[in-house]
Amino acid sequence: MDEFFDSRLAIYDEHQLDAIASARDFYPFTAGLLPREPGARVLDLGCGTGLELEWYFQLNPTARVTGIDLAPGMLDALRAKFPKHNLELICDSYFDVPLGAQRFDAAVSVESLHHFTQAEKIPLYTRLCTALVPGGSFILTDYFVSAGAEEARLRGELERLRREQGIEDGEFYHFDTPLTVAHEMEALRAAGFTQVEVLGSWASTATLRATR
Repeated sequence: MDEFFDSRLAIYDEHQLDAIASARDFYPFTAGLLPREPGARVLDLGCGTGLELEWYFQLNPTARVTGIDLAPGMLDALRAKFPKHNLELICDSYFDVPLGAQRFDAAVSVESLHHFTQAEKIPLYTRLCTALVPGGSFILTDYFVSAGAEEARLRGELERLRREQGIEDGEFYHFDTPLTVAHEMEALRAAGFTQVEVLGSWASTATLRATR
């Protein structure tokens, strides 16, 4: 997965902003939901080159952001964008990085988690909920499908491709398998978030807020 994204680094920002419907609306919208308090501690899952941070640091230049991403080239680009900001960047899978307890005031993820099932997400979301302070929020902006049948069809197509190409279990293959908004909300509630709500939607993208 890291090689997939690093190979697209030169065009990544332009693609995200111009090829995804309403991206120039939902990136700043997402940033606007993050805490404005000086020194706020924010965790960014799948931070990439930090597109949402371009807007967030304008709103809160003293925020302390921990970003996790598998692609080292993406993290290098992010670091170069914000040399004077408080960034801790971790090159690893957010499924594997210890998140600790009550370390963050908020967490965010934009267009990163639509490759995984409910069963894969719930343990991650459980750890994420624990990592937030009481009352802290996870802001999730991602790609969703409108019906369970489409969700199942895409998951079946992924399994077919994996079989045909001999991809072993546990090895990541880049193929979008988004959930429905309802199933995403179920996963967040199962992880222990007390309130989950939809705050915005654009075409196939929606923003959810899950509060500990």
